[in-house]
Amino acid sequence: MRCDRVWTGARLATMAPSAPGLGLVEDGIVAARDGLILHAGPAKEAPAFEADERIACAGRWITPGLVDCHTHLVHGGDRSHEFELRLAGASYEEVARAGGGIVSTVRATRQASEAELVASALPRLDALLAEGVTTVEVKSGYGLSLDAERRSLRAARALGRLRPVSVSATFLGAHALPPEAGGDKAAYIEAVCRDMLPALAAEGLVDAVDAFCEGIAFSPAETRRVFEAARALGLPVKLHADQLSNGHGAALAAEFGALSADHLEHTDEAGAAAMAAAGTVAVLLPGAYYFIRETRAPPVGLFRRAGTRMAVATDSNPGTSPLTSLLLAANMAATLFRLTVEECLLGITREAARALGLLAEIGTLEAGKTCDLAIWDVERPAELVYRMAFNPLHARVRRGV
Repeated sequence: MRCDRVWTGARLATMAPSAPGLGLVEDGIVAARDGLILHAGPAKEAPAFEADERIACAGRWITPGLVDCHTHLVHGGDRSHEFELRLAGASYEEVARAGGGIVSTVRATRQASEAELVASALPRLDALLAEGVTTVEVKSGYGLSLDAERRSLRAARALGRLRPVSVSATFLGAHALPPEAGGDKAAYIEAVCRDMLPALAAEGLVDAVDAFCEGIAFSPAETRRVFEAARALGLPVKLHADQLSNGHGAALAAEFGALSADHLEHTDEAGAAAMAAAGTVAVLLPGAYYFIRETRAPPVGLFRRAGTRMAVATDSNPGTSPLTSLLLAANMAATLFRLTVEECLLGITREAARALGLLAEIGTLEAGKTCDLAIWDVERPAELVYRMAFNPLHARVRRGV
């Protein structure tokens, strides 16, 4: 059988749902043609391949390319000053109500050109790619006007053209109330639903729609309005839910069949059960939990008992998680949230792909899927979660290259 490229002498963690655990394979082989996997499994079960290129892996581990399913990579400025304020005792809510928080990033983002937004995001993206990330979600939400949100989403699309990475663009217009709204949330949400979302979707800039459902952001009723507008346009939804209080955002996300609900520190048993029933992935964001010194961890036990799928992401953003290491996020998920190694590794591959609605294409090593690989200089997969500030990536493959 002809193929473009074959990787031999590898150990595989396929993450395939049909296999137990991580789907470990000793003496494995991966073959690709036209950017798709032809075979990923034991060498003894592989057909005879006539390959244009053969790559000996010398016993290295191959996993699917990593997937960071929740980031805010595109933004202007930074918020290091707020970091100092929080160290001095100010809470996240106090910083936000004093004019800091998201709105301060809005000011910097509105002042930046599309080219400047791309230039500032590239180093953050490059840090993720250097650790084996092949797919990344990028949210808007720091423009909060049609023109500024358009620039942000166009910048997100540009990242995928400038680097060998797949970018999923999410419209997060309902992230915060812009200063010019004068406190009128209803009018702003109406503008998001009537003007911003339809225009940006028509331009092909939106893969999914997100909202921030929280006391300092938008109510469940306002969030519902955004979700209804997304549904009318045929767009999937996801939600920043239950981060600072139990606003029953998890259940609301499940009601709309959301791809994911993210943060979830205050989610209750009913919310976990609703997510499991709807197939909504719980995206855990330990970087934000760590950075703003939260004390209530997401209810991982409830998610396990309910059968809720769990993913892990960086939440890379300037205010609450300036993190650009998905491997460190996995380590934090294990140490702070007590996820197992298996849960962490599935959480940055298979379940992260599921959280983006892309599991049919990426996230596991299976025939027919995109050949996105991460090849590691490790003795066992647990090292990818165990180590801190150490990058064992040997090679990164996207679409078979």
